Amino acid sequence: MTATTDGAGTLGADPGSTTPDTVQGAQEAAARATRHLLARQDAAGWWKGDLETNVTMDAEDLLLRQFLGIRDEATTQAAALFIRGEQREDGTWATFHGGPPELSATIEAYVALRLAGDAPDAPHMARASAWVRAHGGIAAARVFTRIWLALFGWWSWDHLPELPPELVFLPPWVPLNIYDFGCWARQTIVPLTVVSAKRPVRPAPFALDELHTDARRPYPPVNRPAPLMSWEGVFQRMDKALHVYRRFAPRRLRKAAMDTAARWIIERQENDGCWGGIQPPAVYSVIALHLLGYDLAHPVMRAGLESLDRFAVWREDGARMVEACQSPVWDTCLAAIALADAGLAPDHPALVKAADWMLGEEIVRTGDWAVRRPGLAPGGWAFEFHNDTYPDIDDTAEVVLALRRIRHPEPARVEAAIARGVSWNLGMQSGNGAWGAFDADNTSPLPNRLPFCDFGEVIDPPSADVTAHVVEMLAVEGKAADPRTRRGIAWLLAEQEPGGAWFGRWGTNYVYGTGSVVPALTAAGFAPGHPAIRRAVRWLESVQNEDGGWGEDQRSYKDPEWAGKGASTASQTAWALMALLSAGERDGKAVERGIGYLVETQREDGSWDEPYFTGTGFPWDFSINYHLYRQVFPLTALGRYLYGEPFAPGEA
Repeated sequence: MTATTDGAGTLGADPGSTTPDTVQGAQEAAARATRHLLARQDAAGWWKGDLETNVTMDAEDLLLRQFLGIRDEATTQAAALFIRGEQREDGTWATFHGGPPELSATIEAYVALRLAGDAPDAPHMARASAWVRAHGGIAAARVFTRIWLALFGWWSWDHLPELPPELVFLPPWVPLNIYDFGCWARQTIVPLTVVSAKRPVRPAPFALDELHTDARRPYPPVNRPAPLMSWEGVFQRMDKALHVYRRFAPRRLRKAAMDTAARWIIERQENDGCWGGIQPPAVYSVIALHLLGYDLAHPVMRAGLESLDRFAVWREDGARMVEACQSPVWDTCLAAIALADAGLAPDHPALVKAADWMLGEEIVRTGDWAVRRPGLAPGGWAFEFHNDTYPDIDDTAEVVLALRRIRHPEPARVEAAIARGVSWNLGMQSGNGAWGAFDADNTSPLPNRLPFCDFGEVIDPPSADVTAHVVEMLAVEGKAADPRTRRGIAWLLAEQEPGGAWFGRWGTNYVYGTGSVVPALTAAGFAPGHPAIRRAVRWLESVQNEDGGWGEDQRSYKDPEWAGKGASTASQTAWALMALLSAGERDGKAVERGIGYLVETQREDGSWDEPYFTGTGFPWDFSINYHLYRQVFPLTALGRYLYGEPFAPGEA
């Protein structure tokens, strides 16, 4: 790629032959977007956009503070301001913009507002409680919501699934050991075994009778057990047996299990005090350790609470939004790719500074992934500022792709880091030839069937989007013909949907999956005329919106009729364009209309608006609005439209 910019976003290269107005509009939009993105870089070299999820993060933060006795009025009112602002006209809360009402989120938000002093008979509260009652009340909420309520006696521990701490003693070869769970679930379940064993109850500051369908009978009779020969029936009876076991569990064994859980938790606390760089394991780890006698002044506890404070985003109106996670490594590598593909000189100071920061974030120590890959040398990157226990395969692939675009003054340092990252990613390939996000072969079907696990995906099987990013990276590194790369490609081809799309695990949804796979296949040497690529192109053209953009609602994870359907967004339009451009469709009408959509919807400052959630933590169950997606992906698409693909197939 020969295009360069002077740092102010003035692009210079022959864009090829296409509609002059479209090219000029793309050049001007790319220049504005480049300036905007450069202005958002931190002095240390990284980028980070807000990571918006839903109000359960804010509600649970207040409940944690209430449980620990540290809730203050300023934090409470700031959180309440944010939560009220997310409430809809019918009194409910959703888990993504424009989504349907969600029972557990509505219950947790309601309780948080009660903590903030909102009266139950206030109109907005009465609407919420009426809706909750009409939809089954607390009894119909997810297990996690009922655990939070049990901490204050609003729900009975006897009516929750049992989670024994002895689970930590199961070796990795025994079904349902902690390493059968995805790393995010594993980090949450281990502290929750302690909470489940201790069954704490703090004095409730108020009653919640208004959230039961019948306050006199808060625990509706359970339906008849599932058939014994079904998995559901087996686990229902297992849970009953564990409730009995609780009464007779040997005290020494239980204490040893909780002590082992505590050591496991403390050993995995990151340097910044957090656990796994995400909020849920952090809050439950703090509660578990507190129950085991760690006071709030203990260094582990103090660091944990301070890390949670850093998850708070204080808005200009005084509202406080809690992020479930922070994404600086992911945002930085994507920003660097976008700027490089849009023509920024490879030795531009912003890119060199970003490379320096990414190199400093490389993880060179062993983590939990080594349970399945014990002989593999470390080398990779995580998603967050601090998460050395859980580097992830997706970030590692994209960081390598970003570093490969930058001319760094210490090339040997870059090459060594890339070599370690490539080797680690290759070693994390699952047995079926594909890649998951954090672990290899984390595919047991049993964890998802546990009565406890109703909060979203709890395993980490390979996905098309992660596999595609690894394949693209390997192709750029000259390994397109490597047998391991070919196995990944074969898996991708087998996973293509009949209509031509690919499922998107970590982005919404088929547009993301397809936007990831097609560039990977072409990077690996597939010709644009390959049948799989032609099917993908036809599918993308068939779901393009009338305004020229692409959009896909989170509901596509529940209902196939929503596949590729939804209001147009900047990020999803960019994903579709990236696929079409790699498939040789630069001069096609769909690309011209898509570029036109990005140009027409760009704001004067070079940014784009995007209230819709286009990312996922757990498909459907936990949706994410990455605030930087609306910047980095459109700029990448505009750059590739103007200057072509950054690497020839298989070129290192």
